Amino acid sequence: MTRTATAFLVVCAAALVQAQAARTYAGRLATVPMDGSMVATVAGSGSMTATLSGSSLTIDGKFAGLKSPATVARLHLGKRGIRGPAVADLTVSPAMAGTVSGKVDLTPSQVAVVQSGGAYVQIHSEKAPDGNLWGWLLPPDGRR
Repeated sequence: MTRTATAFLVVCAAALVQAQAARTYAGRLATVPMDGSMVATVAGSGSMTATLSGSSLTIDGKFAGLKSPATVARLHLGKRGIRGPAVADLTVSPAMAGTVSGKVDLTPSQVAVVQSGGAYVQIHSEKAPDGNLWGWLLPPDGRR
């Protein structure tokens, strides 16, 4: 076998491994935990998907029903139901209904957290600057 053919096979094998390694996650965006004082400012719902390919996480989602326009969206790391640190900003429609998206390059330890179901997206709005919607990216096999 020639060197060119060998190099071609190595590149093809690497591409195949990369394609097989991609995993898709799904999540439901729901209101953050609320107390009675937040009922007038926090509302809405949505859904999202994410694809993890190597160390790159691509997020796409939709939301609706906010009581004020969205201001920011971020990817956070934290156990389900528990707030954690933000690790990346995402793009969000500055409206009461719209989209959230982004591509994030993760560290190896962040990849492990995503794979274990410990990553979530949180959307903030004008009337809910501490968070309006959040949702965890759940692994396709349901494991956490």
